[in-house]
Amino acid sequence: MRVLIVEDDTSLGPFLQKGLKLEGHAVTLVADGEAALEHAATQRPDLMVLDLGLPKRDGVEVLAAMQGLYAGMAVIVLTGRAQVEERVRCLNLGADDILMKPFSLFELTARCRALLRRREQYADPVLRSGDVELNRMERKVTRSGQPIDLTVKEFSLLEYLLQRRGRCCSRSELLQEVWQMSPDAGTNVVDVYVNYLRKKLASVHSNQSGPHVAPESVIETVRGEGYQIGASVGGVVPGSRKGVRSERQVELGSEILSSIGSSHDGSAVAAGGGLMVVGRSVGGVRARA
Repeated sequence: MRVLIVEDDTSLGPFLQKGLKLEGHAVTLVADGEAALEHAATQRPDLMVLDLGLPKRDGVEVLAAMQGLYAGMAVIVLTGRAQVEERVRCLNLGADDILMKPFSLFELTARCRALLRRREQYADPVLRSGDVELNRMERKVTRSGQPIDLTVKEFSLLEYLLQRRGRCCSRSELLQEVWQMSPDAGTNVVDVYVNYLRKKLASVHSNQSGPHVAPESVIETVRGEGYQIGASVGGVVPGSRKGVRSERQVELGSEILSSIGSSHDGSAVAAGGGLMVVGRSVGGVRARA
């Protein structure tokens, strides 16, 4: 899920961003109301976590400006204001939920999941391409009905590509949207993780009759551009001889794994010194990066 956090507190904002990233979301942080409106108009996030006390335009003004515009975006309001009238006003302006400060990060993430469930109960939460299925609600991936264990970042990459099925996603776009890194960053992390995904998807053989489907038939390389899902027919990558270029690309991809080394997503890491509640601490949490 793509989340926009609108919070001007220089401690709370980055803390919330880190916590929601550990949940597997693509998270952007902005610090004022005008930046929030600009991001909502251009990027259309799935969820906005909106503080009320903001510079330039406060949270109530942001809600009023967005009213009726972004039906697909949920809004959770964060506030320390005790007046019932203020909370009612926010709900009337389109907020889906309100969380009073101080609050637990665990409660915020649980409310995010609940909102996503409610928003998607009338839509199919499963993304599909061929025999590959990704369930956004249960966060499970299968191929031909067989489960595939993915790390958080691998899941996010596959989800992003499936959401844009049939369209080429450039490496710079994937860096920015999946890793929240500068599109100009000099790193091959996208290629490395595509290779991780291809190997895991290829490890599950199709139960359907017919020829073996090469790994690139799920995630295809668009030479000089990036990657895409869902454009080839019969497991053939456009512009290649059947299976030959595809398998050679897998071999080449394995040669760059050493650039990541021990930082591979598969390892479990502790979330800092333990997640905190605003104003008090809670127990440590382990999360897969």
